[in-house]
Amino acid sequence: MFHIFIIEDDLYIGNMLEETLNAEGYTVSRAFSGTEALFVLSKEKPDLILLDLMLPGLSGEELMPKIKDIPVIVVSAKADTSNKVDLLLGGAADYVTKPFEMDELLARITVQLRKKNLGSEASELSFRELTLHSDTLTATVDNTEVHLTRTECAILKLLMQNPQRPVGKTTILEKISEDTPDCTERSLKQHISNVRKKLQSVNGKDYIEAVYGIGFKMKS
Repeated sequence: MFHIFIIEDDLYIGNMLEETLNAEGYTVSRAFSGTEALFVLSKEKPDLILLDLMLPGLSGEELMPKIKDIPVIVVSAKADTSNKVDLLLGGAADYVTKPFEMDELLARITVQLRKKNLGSEASELSFRELTLHSDTLTATVDNTEVHLTRTECAILKLLMQNPQRPVGKTTILEKISEDTPDCTERSLKQHISNVRKKLQSVNGKDYIEAVYGIGFKMKS
């Protein structure tokens, strides 16, 4: 469950945001001034911040540079274009002008959390004695390093992210298409065969199995 931190001194807007976000399944915490927000951020790290600019204590503009590694959506009545540009260049992930449509804000929140989630994907995955290092396109089996192509690594990563269930051929192609345009429906089977052979050559174990009529999965 994602945690959203609302920094807003307007009680009505803050209550409306909290009620809506709770209904959407988010965990919500709040601060009513920039100074209070800074104290809260020293104790916890939310997944996303909704930040008003005209705050008592520290203003939103003063608080913004002190926020590290957390996406911030500015929600402000300030509609000046230069102000928006300065904040976006200064680290804000997005800028929404009051009054706003709640559906639009929810969509923008979803986009930022999706980006954050993708950016934080683990570069290292493990399955039994097999470990994949996707950042270096290598795997280790019983401490022996195996070199993979970009396509082989993408396929193995997807299967290892879903170790208990089969992944369909179409799903594999869709998920890895952006990074591996060389993988086609015709060549997919060969790429998987190559991965299996490379891993099996280390200790004789087969780590991937075909699931008839569906696709492939990690072999338990």
